[in-house]
Order: sequence, then structure tokens, then C-alpha cells
Amino acid sequence: MRIVVCVKYVPDATGDRHFAEDLTTDREAVDGLLSELDEYAVEQALQIADAADDAEVTVLTVGPEDAKDALRKALSMGADKAVHVEDDALHGTDVMGTSLVLAKAVEETGYDLVVCGMASTDGTMGVLPAILAERLGVPQVTLLSEVAVADGKVTGRRDGDAASEQLEASLPAVVSVTDQSGEARYPSFKGIMAAKKKKVESLDLSDLGIDEEQVGLAGAWTKVEEAAPRPPRTAGTIVTDEGEGAKQLAEYLAAQKFI
Repeated sequence: MRIVVCVKYVPDATGDRHFAEDLTTDREAVDGLLSELDEYAVEQALQIADAADDAEVTVLTVGPEDAKDALRKALSMGADKAVHVEDDALHGTDVMGTSLVLAKAVEETGYDLVVCGMASTDGTMGVLPAILAERLGVPQVTLLSEVAVADGKVTGRRDGDAASEQLEASLPAVVSVTDQSGEARYPSFKGIMAAKKKKVESLDLSDLGIDEEQVGLAGAWTKVEEAAPRPPRTAGTIVTDEGEGAKQLAEYLAAQKFI
């Protein structure tokens, strides 16, 4: 069974993130890492592979040179090989362009099951798995907290606020898993050393037969029109309790429309 996990290299959420001059995310000014939500996807793919008689896990990302760090993290967790799509023309690509590139790369790699995280920790749109499934022309089973593969089908449980659903689809298929699907494993020292020897295949747009006009800022369906820096924090309001503290606090919260 061929399992492909789509992962993303994202800016560290603890860093000072901001936009560049062209109103795209400035990825040079902050450290990046494998999206935490994609670690759950890698973990579930590895568990499915462990339960199968013959399975191979490939991690796939679209991004700049530094995105290889995300692939190395996934490889050190136990994935077998990696594919990196890198091209200068991809700068500014939105979810529509990214889904196109991923679909072409997945087809090029070969797959029976594609596993994604529930969303990326930078864009947090959460729609890529569904769009990817549409481009591939296969079923989607998304937002799973449990997932398993057997007898040519993928099955899983989707938990909602009021109920849980049991879902299934025939392979090939695309699934996404939530952060409730199980804690992602930590790479061992042996895994980290082994990752250095694992294959990372590099592809560009010409390898995938994609025109530059279909991606990047020019091909984006969405874009940021305007952005302003977050205003600096100001001194808070101090309420001195001289018998009227609770009333003053309630009035302040009401004025700020918190209550």
C-alpha cells in the first residue's frame, strides 16, 4: 500500500510573524518547522503502515528550500521517503494553487491513500484535503479522530459537538485527521540518524506539467489587500476596590462588550 502524507513547513507560532512588502507571509524573518497538526497525520500514516503487510509512507511538501526541514522531521519519525516540490514561481500560492501542485505530485508519486492534517497552523483554512480529493477524483473522509484501513477500505470516526459518525470509503481516498487522533511520536536518535540517509526527491513545476500562471500571486484566487501592524499594548485599567470594585469591573466589562 502506498501512503502519501501531505505536510507543511510553517512559521513558528511563537516567533514574531508579519507580512512582507508584497503582503505574503514573511518566512525569512522567523524560524519554521513542521506544522504540529501535520505531525498527527504522519503518526496515523505510520500506524496504518505498521498494521499493513506491505506499506510505504511518503511525505510530500510544497515550499522553499528550508521546507526540507519539515520533511526530515517526518522522516525521523519513521516515514520511508520524501518528495519536495520547490519552484520560485510558487511564491504567494494560495490553497487553490497548492492543491493543484499537491495533486500532480501525488499522482506522480503514486498512491492508495493520502493523509493530511486537519489544517495548517499558519493559514488554518482546513479546506485543502477536500479540494485535493476533488482534484484527484477520489472520495474524501475528513476530520477523523480514528482511522484504519482494511479490505480495500478506509474507515474512521468523526466526532462532532453532539454526535460521532462512523465513515468509510473505498481506496484510493484522501483522509484528514484531527489532533484527537493520537499523540505523535517523538523521533528517536536512531530515527534522526536514519533520516539523513533516506531519499528526498526534488520536483519543480516543469516536472509536474504546471504552468507558472496557475500558481503564485498571479494565479491566486485569494490575496491580502491590506494589512497593518498590530497596535502596541497599552497600560491596562486598574480598579481599586474600595467597596465598589465589583461594580466598576462589571461596568468596564460591559463597556468593552465582554458581557
